[in-house]
Amino acid sequence: MFNALVVEKNDEGKTSASVSQISEDMLPEGDVTVAVEYSTVNYKDGLCIGPGGGLVRNYPHVPGIDFAGTVESSDDDRYKPGDKVVLTGWRVGEAHWGGYAQKARVKADWLVPLPDGLDTQQAMAVGTAGFTAMLAVMALEDHGLKTGNGPVLVTGAAGGVGSVATAILANLGHEVAGVTGRPETAEYLTSLGASQIVAREDINETTKRPLEAETWAGCIDAVGGDMLARVLGQMKYGASVSAVGLAGGAALPATVIPFLLRGVNLLGIDSVMQPYDNRVRAWERIAKDLPMDKLSAMVQPATLGDLPGLGRDILKGQVRGRVVVDVNA
Repeated sequence: MFNALVVEKNDEGKTSASVSQISEDMLPEGDVTVAVEYSTVNYKDGLCIGPGGGLVRNYPHVPGIDFAGTVESSDDDRYKPGDKVVLTGWRVGEAHWGGYAQKARVKADWLVPLPDGLDTQQAMAVGTAGFTAMLAVMALEDHGLKTGNGPVLVTGAAGGVGSVATAILANLGHEVAGVTGRPETAEYLTSLGASQIVAREDINETTKRPLEAETWAGCIDAVGGDMLARVLGQMKYGASVSAVGLAGGAALPATVIPFLLRGVNLLGIDSVMQPYDNRVRAWERIAKDLPMDKLSAMVQPATLGDLPGLGRDILKGQVRGRVVVDVNA
């Protein structure tokens, strides 16, 4: 028997989450059983801990879309007992039981070897949020972003993706402008490397002008909605926006003018179904280009018992930086 955060749904459709003891034979099918050491908290986790958000198919359910730990047993030749592994995405924690437990069983295809230079705790300080941030940076680079091109905008900068993106970009030598609606996070963002703080209200409203002054050499956008529409009209010629989230809404009230007259690129970033080779590339870049001192500064520790409250908090936008969950504490 081992501990897990189990979400139940009653006959009235209401969910509740609590730490319970489950047995290994209750785990879903898979090639590899992992002794989980750490997990983390993302926006999707908040949905799966709470109302489900349409992501959870069956109850009872064990959420946790990320985990890192040690292989305990494997039916796949790629992994053997003792190997350190990390998992993000593949709808684990949504359609498949996830990392909010002391053990998890998954398909070998979903795992990535833990890269040299990272331990399992650091890997979960990164998690899906940091992995997504690195994918977004790589996409901007693949489309021409270089240091010296000008400032790079990061929206939702105090959140999980934004925090890691800010630290990576600054470490690579970029001038970073962080957008936040919480003035109290300005010092935090500056400590991560942001050289400019942009108030959310200054950039959160659409304008009738399809183009404004060319300001940003690149952008990582976690907000979407009106803010993304506004930012598109502020991009420099040929610059790109990596779109990673929709905290401000899924609609995009924009025109095609920035694409046609300035050659702006809108790059969609998906972390869930990302191919294996690009996952390995991103994790290797994380180990090399994310400063570990900055990473530790954005971490909030937690236990399985803290998760119901943290799930509610992240849905309200009240979680700063990254949460690392010690599932064995």
